[in-house]
Amino acid sequence: MAEVTAATVKELRERTGAGMMDCKKALTETNGDMEAAIDWLRTKGLAAAAKKAGRQAAEGLIGVSVDGTKGAVIEVNSETDFVAKNELFQEFVTAVSAIALEQGGDVNAVLGAAYPSGGTVQDKLTANIATIGENQSIRRAQSVSVGNGVVVPYVHNAAGPGLGKIGVLVALESEADRAELETLGKQIAMHIAAANPLALRGEDLDADMIERERAIATEKANESGKPAEIVAKMVEGGIAKFRKENALLSQLFVMDNKTPVADVVAAKGKELGSPVTLAAYVRFQLGEGIERQESDFAAEVAAAAAA
Repeated sequence: MAEVTAATVKELRERTGAGMMDCKKALTETNGDMEAAIDWLRTKGLAAAAKKAGRQAAEGLIGVSVDGTKGAVIEVNSETDFVAKNELFQEFVTAVSAIALEQGGDVNAVLGAAYPSGGTVQDKLTANIATIGENQSIRRAQSVSVGNGVVVPYVHNAAGPGLGKIGVLVALESEADRAELETLGKQIAMHIAAANPLALRGEDLDADMIERERAIATEKANESGKPAEIVAKMVEGGIAKFRKENALLSQLFVMDNKTPVADVVAAKGKELGSPVTLAAYVRFQLGEGIERQESDFAAEVAAAAAA
């Protein structure tokens, strides 16, 4: 019998996409024969995931999980929106959002963590791909926490408790009444879902993004034909406006469209008799940043028929 080593288990996993423990079992059952182990996995339906790994997964669900002063949000993708309505898929997203809460929002740590029903999260994900028949992936995760206060969750286009197309977490630091803080947090979370701020504060906006905006503003200002010193002021004014409109604390609160979010938070702190700090937020929107592939189904069928 050939020795079953970590290297051979790794090789089998890379070739089949099956889970680590399944690969180890396959090699043990086949006396270390790599090709026989692949066949063993195929007969169990566990190698099916490998064939689907290259297919784009841009649908799915955002899951949020909160426990007192900490929360986590995770994006789990599938190929079609139909799978997002699958009970098995929804149970998985709910479970891994809770695991992300324990793992601090680290995707690799989540994948390697124990799954409630046995094996690792990666093992369960691989099994789900084989069972459901679509490529799936855990794309990203993030967590937030506060020392005193609350972390408030919100999901938009909810598909179930803690599941939706947009997931938001709001972290409020304060010693004020928890129920009052949660009400405020929910309102701010709804604002974030709608307004999509790019950073908490203007100075936190990505430097590369600011430079792109500066280049655009400069080109527009130069077209005005005005003197260089006026152009410079126009550019800086444009950048200041961009920062104000895209930073959460300076955005106008959607509830009244006139009060900056920072002022809303400060006013609530005075009302409750305890300062309130909007410490952090997270907003995940399903599929954002993924360049979706367009496919011509009729052409694919015709090509298959001609082959």
